[in-house]
Amino acid sequence: MNTNTNTTPTTIAVLGAGRVGTTLARGLAAAGHPVTLGVRDPATTQERWADTPDSPHTPVTVTDVPTAIRAAAVVVNATPGDTSLERLTVLRAELAGRILLDVSNATTRTADGMPGGLAYADGSLGERLQLALPETRVVKGLNTMLFSVMAAPAALDVPPTAFLSGDHADAKAVVRDVLRGLGWQDEWIVDLGPIATASGTESMALIVPSLLGAIGFAPFALSLAR
Repeated sequence: MNTNTNTTPTTIAVLGAGRVGTTLARGLAAAGHPVTLGVRDPATTQERWADTPDSPHTPVTVTDVPTAIRAAAVVVNATPGDTSLERLTVLRAELAGRILLDVSNATTRTADGMPGGLAYADGSLGERLQLALPETRVVKGLNTMLFSVMAAPAALDVPPTAFLSGDHADAKAVVRDVLRGLGWQDEWIVDLGPIATASGTESMALIVPSLLGAIGFAPFALSLAR
């Protein structure tokens, strides 16, 4: 349970209704943010959302992607990383002036659906998004952990680390405040610098298959020991 309430309510759109998107939508709504889930098929997603046991306690509006973006100050990209650039580039007008928190990792996929290699070996998805969306302030973060840890960092025995990459200090300050509402302590959040540093954290996705093979499907996160 999140007990950190030292955060400013912010209108947030979460794009994507997979495990990452729904976990973040619930966590952000529980933290007091007005949250809209932007999906390609709102009717089907709404039915699935209503069937979850905790849905009455986490009020989230489900709508189409453009409508969700227009209602938000902060947009969370929780779409599959290998298709994010294509999906978001066509929404350049809607995303203009907004903060885009990109939590996805762009990788190729093996036959069993696991990360096989980097989709952008010469950079990162975060960099590509910032280049394609110059009027949007892109912040890379929360991409070095299992999805459950994103909204419940205190559940781990060892404090995890959330690395932030982005060219805009004001946008990273807003994202930091949003993370506080999810239970992230300030000392657990590390600003790596410009968006170019996102290539380092995105490359960590390649360890996931081996890690899951070693520990199973258990919550984990990269942690900076110091």
